[in-house]
Amino acid sequence: MGRLTLTTFLSLDGVMQGPGGPEEDPRDGFADGGWLVPFADEDMAQFMAEVFDRSAAFLLGRRTYDIFAAHWPQVTDPNDPVAGRLNAHPKYVVSTTLERPEWRNTTVVSADVPAEVARIKERTGDGELQIHGSGELARSLMAHDLIDEYNLLIYPVVLGRGRRLFPDGGLPTSFRHTGARTTASGIAIHTYRPAGRPRFGSFALEG
Repeated sequence: MGRLTLTTFLSLDGVMQGPGGPEEDPRDGFADGGWLVPFADEDMAQFMAEVFDRSAAFLLGRRTYDIFAAHWPQVTDPNDPVAGRLNAHPKYVVSTTLERPEWRNTTVVSADVPAEVARIKERTGDGELQIHGSGELARSLMAHDLIDEYNLLIYPVVLGRGRRLFPDGGLPTSFRHTGARTTASGIAIHTYRPAGRPRFGSFALEG
């Protein structure tokens, strides 16, 4: 059975909206898109190449899918560590409105998403079924404990507004820290695996 992994870019205050450019995701009047770009460096590119090298299939929300589909099919080098895998591997896009996806190897998931994702994981085998970005999809799958590993790339910038990965009212979850590195530009990359529900205690003195 495959593992479902999430890789996403976050500001220090947890914002994941529009990291790659001003027009990427302007919902709710968000005008600060592109905040990742000044920090992009070779270490970040190396980490992302390692992530994509473990991929067997991709699970994407509609917005992220559209962004990817407009860009990556134009990168035709099969040795490109990102494009080579995105273009060749199976892609599953969660959407109720997309009917005829043009990007090859794309399947639309339109109903009973948690159950269908569980079935896709079973079919993926030893490789990773990877989510990239896709915040709304990721939050819905977190609520069902379906994500097996989180790769969080945290950038040294506070935005003060924008859509966040972890919502208020989300499912309380403990995590086990399984990996860390820091890039030359200060991106802190952390990998976590869910470890059940949180436990709680107190430092209050007895008596």
